[in-house]
Amino acid sequence: MSREQRRYPRAKIKWPVVVKTEEGTFEGVTLNISPDGVFIGCRKPLKLNVVFDMAIKIPNSKNSITAKAEVVWSNIYGPDDEISPRGMGVRFVKISGEARRFIAKVALENLKEKTEDLALLEPLQTIILEEDEAKSK
Repeated sequence: MSREQRRYPRAKIKWPVVVKTEEGTFEGVTLNISPDGVFIGCRKPLKLNVVFDMAIKIPNSKNSITAKAEVVWSNIYGPDDEISPRGMGVRFVKISGEARRFIAKVALENLKEKTEDLALLEPLQTIILEEDEAKSK
């Protein structure tokens, strides 16, 4: 997926992930994340179109983000380096609005420090504003 097709920019954030499939459970780490999906670095990525449950552990918190996700990109056989890390890109199929807003807030803070193109961050700010409007009603 190219950047132009993404609704939200991805922030380079590393959080532990537990992937649960019918075949079992394995661990990975987020390499980048947005409210719509995540790239999970892992040794044995799943095949395309596999739908699975996942839990993203939030550092310094007892909470985790749970979601159902679908593999949309997988680097099973390619190189495992900085340019093409071993892992899989997934889109969230089912995730709570609260979790999406939390991801948007963290991504926004992360990206504010690294980009001068503030227009790129507007979609993330929109998700956060929706939360603020809902709270004020």
